[in-house]
Amino acid sequence: MSSVVAIQNGELSASIDSKGAQLTSLALAGSEYLWQGDPRWWAKRAPILFPIVGSLRNGRAASEQGEVSLGRHGFARDVEHEVVAQGESSVTFEIRDTAQTREIFPYAFRLNTTYALTGEASLTQTFRVENTGDVTLPFSVGGHPAFNVPAPGTTNERFADYEIAFTEAWTCEAPKIAEGGLLAYDTAALAVDHADAMPLTHELFADDAVMLTDVPGGTLTLRSRVSGHGVCVDFADFKYIGIWSALGDAPFVALEPWTGHATLTSEDDVFEHKRDITLLEPGAVDERSFTVTLL
Repeated sequence: MSSVVAIQNGELSASIDSKGAQLTSLALAGSEYLWQGDPRWWAKRAPILFPIVGSLRNGRAASEQGEVSLGRHGFARDVEHEVVAQGESSVTFEIRDTAQTREIFPYAFRLNTTYALTGEASLTQTFRVENTGDVTLPFSVGGHPAFNVPAPGTTNERFADYEIAFTEAWTCEAPKIAEGGLLAYDTAALAVDHADAMPLTHELFADDAVMLTDVPGGTLTLRSRVSGHGVCVDFADFKYIGIWSALGDAPFVALEPWTGHATLTSEDDVFEHKRDITLLEPGAVDERSFTVTLL
């Protein structure tokens, strides 16, 4: 049975559900910044993405250890995680491979996810993947926290008052989401064109998420142009970040640091061939963090 773990540092608090090790609350002085889930748009809040990010073609791929059969974003978000360490301001969860996971992902692993309140208004989420097997472990990992827009503490603000701001002006093409959730670079479009900000509109997500690559400084800010409220995400350990909101004027935006992404329409269906898949040698550890700061 799942349980919710609460951590606190001064006026900053967070709650995490052991089912999926999913962040369910991130509040400052009682003001909730994290999307609280609503099935009218999206019932989840901040799922963990592992051992894939995005989709495989038809949900399947070949691998050196046999067939991989995974739904969108993998299985970590759907299983119970064990609490293996806990303090007042941090908690660490763990899952390992089981007979059930090896039927769909034939690899041994240990995944630890740590949430730590690292400042007066900052939460750091760390993924630690260990290869506990005797063959190379291929995987991708990522976060998917969604935030309320408008942010708390604002009055009379609208979704269109917000923007995604960068540390400098830059240019980036974003691939289109193709049939089956695959990524198509042959129909890529300019997402950022010599600009230091991306205006936020619901139309931005008409074709699903916008994936940005190699964001300057590994930092972006979701903020109001009126009040300055929002969140800053530092994700230098991750090459990609997905930006997403559900259709139908959903009052949230998800900011999703990823190490990899969905299968490309131009790729084959060998798991180890996926672009930017992490290949972890037996006994090795891969550790990556991102930090959310509330504004």
